[in-house]
Amino acid sequence: MFPQQGLNAAERELVRLYRSLSAGDRDSLSAFGAFLVQRAEGAGGEGVSEQPVSQYPIPVDRPGGESVIAALKRLRGVYPMVERGALLHEASSLMSTHVLQGRPAAEVIDELEALFARHYAAYRDAHDNRSGD
Repeated sequence: MFPQQGLNAAERELVRLYRSLSAGDRDSLSAFGAFLVQRAEGAGGEGVSEQPVSQYPIPVDRPGGESVIAALKRLRGVYPMVERGALLHEASSLMSTHVLQGRPAAEVIDELEALFARHYAAYRDAHDNRSGD
């Protein structure tokens, strides 16, 4: 048993909810938690980079059976120039439809790929307009 001494009421409730889930739902909850942690870390460390960021996508093939979290990591690598903050709300909404509403991962990943491509196109357009001034 997990010792619950030292946990506050909210933490005990999370443990209770976790234990009541099926194995698949536990995995989804863990994946969503990992996504939220990455989102929080990205918000605090953005804009501080020691290496120049590519202005062009870095192609990476989509592996079969990819999870939504893995797809987010892959797409951030493919599109390092796209500002994470600009994607945050839409990516969070898509992740929520997968985790909370059971939407298939492949559908969500398709939309994430389209989302990143749209943000890259906007980045490219803004960059082209600045260099054309």
